[in-house]
Amino acid sequence: MPTTQVRPVRRKPRLPLLLAAGALLAGGAMLNVPDANAKPADCKATELFVSPAGSDKAKGTESEPFKTIEGARDHIRDQGLNRPGRMRCDIHVNLRAGDYPVTRTIDLDDRDSGSDGRRIVYRSYDGPGKARVMGAKPVTGWTEYKDGIYRADVGTDQPFYTLFEDGKRATTARYPNRKSDDEWAPYLTSVLKEPEKEAVHQWLYSNPGEWDPHWDLSNAQAVIWSGGSWSWFTDTVPIQDWNPAKNQMTLKYWTRYALMNSRSGSRYFLQNSLDFLDQAGEYYMDYKKGQLYYKPRGDIDDVTVLRPTVTTLFKLAGADPDRRVEGITLDGLALQYTDFVDWYRYGWISGGDSGEPHKYPEYDRQIEMPRNRFGAVTVTNSEDITLSRMHISDTGYHAVYALFANKGLTVRDSLLENIGGDGIKVEGPYPGEGNTSNGHLLTNNYITHYGELVPGDASGVELLNTGHNTVSHSHIKHSARYGVSLEVRPEVTAEDDYARDNTFEYLRIDEAGLDSGDMGAFYVYGVSNFEPHTIDNHVRQVVIGDVIPDASMPDSGTRGIHMDAGGCGFSFEDIEVGKTTDQSYQSYQCNDVKNANWENGYDASKMQYDKIGVTGDFPYPLPDGDTQ
Repeated sequence: MPTTQVRPVRRKPRLPLLLAAGALLAGGAMLNVPDANAKPADCKATELFVSPAGSDKAKGTESEPFKTIEGARDHIRDQGLNRPGRMRCDIHVNLRAGDYPVTRTIDLDDRDSGSDGRRIVYRSYDGPGKARVMGAKPVTGWTEYKDGIYRADVGTDQPFYTLFEDGKRATTARYPNRKSDDEWAPYLTSVLKEPEKEAVHQWLYSNPGEWDPHWDLSNAQAVIWSGGSWSWFTDTVPIQDWNPAKNQMTLKYWTRYALMNSRSGSRYFLQNSLDFLDQAGEYYMDYKKGQLYYKPRGDIDDVTVLRPTVTTLFKLAGADPDRRVEGITLDGLALQYTDFVDWYRYGWISGGDSGEPHKYPEYDRQIEMPRNRFGAVTVTNSEDITLSRMHISDTGYHAVYALFANKGLTVRDSLLENIGGDGIKVEGPYPGEGNTSNGHLLTNNYITHYGELVPGDASGVELLNTGHNTVSHSHIKHSARYGVSLEVRPEVTAEDDYARDNTFEYLRIDEAGLDSGDMGAFYVYGVSNFEPHTIDNHVRQVVIGDVIPDASMPDSGTRGIHMDAGGCGFSFEDIEVGKTTDQSYQSYQCNDVKNANWENGYDASKMQYDKIGVTGDFPYPLPDGDTQ
């Protein structure tokens, strides 16, 4: 909570600040940002070609294309085509339609930057989504096991933690079985064995008879909303051992929160045991023997089962903040399939747990641990990177992850769906250690079904300690938790807080809060923690649909907008919120609200519904039967 008491203040709202990177056209249909395909009249781009049928020993011409993206990248490096003083025009790396399997991450660093104001553009030459970069390979050699279950030897050298059948994620065999592909419930609930065991993070207790003593849990995990009644984060933790006679299970790693809270248990399910494999679309992986068991949705001879090969498809990373990768565009590429991890917990448990000295050690609790800092596209130490017209799907973790020193990242006109973690996550520096993440433009994106493997804390767009950003004209849909979030920490003073001057506008958020509580579809935490609360973050023209959680969720209610501790210094104008189980808007009296449907005098005619969500020229068919 804020340190001081705040009196009601009505301030004159400021107009949202748009970045120089783009300004709204009169019709609101597009943002005026550079087109990756634009060719200046006085400059003819260097054209290189890549094809699945090509060869990296070829010349890279249209008739003799390279085979891989790395082949084109290395040609540019070796020939010095992007050397400062030599790069007079853009370089286009044209990927012809087809599949580009990836067995290791494609790295682009400061040697691969554009120079002299010119860009290197890796683009799908035959249209958006036609060139598919795929981080998976087929599983073959199936033999029938029993009851419609098949087995294949996959080896122990490269374990994997998610699976796909014909472009659809399979479910790790679990107990109890999930209601549907779109729901995480039902759950079991941990119990309190003894009063002094309430604070434990590693011992899970059950009611008698809930666990079958004959189960083989040697490869199993528990997926837990740790914290008892706090449904905020999910942990995925391997089971170290168990004693069914004592109804006790020991987890290999500590969970984020204790497994009991105020005598309330944590919801959980168990996964990855052959004993749980009883439904089509479920799989079990025996990591010790290197054997995969799968019950296909269709005939095993007619389906393609894919195992991921990488956690990251593209990594754009300069050597350090003083040697940034810059001036690169990925345009129109379809990126599909990446892997998850063997265990997951969000952040460190306590401040200072990272073992690194920081001005605000409590921020260890707010930032991803190093082992989990990745996305299908991972960006760090960068400037002026653009991802346009992308189709990113079926990821193990975040779709786009920008970490620490990044300036002017643009993600636009892109479809992100079936994402294991967040859709777009921008994670700035530790507070007070240099304002190195700012000026990002995230616009005209459709983000749906995210947080599939990490439902706790999942967000369509998550910004942490970063400022001067614009998030606009996007539709964000289907999450156990947030739609959009902006976070720092309540301990951070104004001079060390970089989450200033952000604009959120023309956004539609649907189906948020499906399995969590004490949340908002639009969520803010620790952004303005001390008086005076200057209004310098702005939210306008936002429609939030119903925010209704699963009936098993024990936490306090769901909200449309939740301005948590330090959620101050915002203007809200022209906002609609659907049904919630708590308030439409929960906040301290430190924000400016004008024309919102939870207040008297709301005027719906001021809503610009035709401009909210993605624009009419969005490059992909909208999923979920959406006709927006």
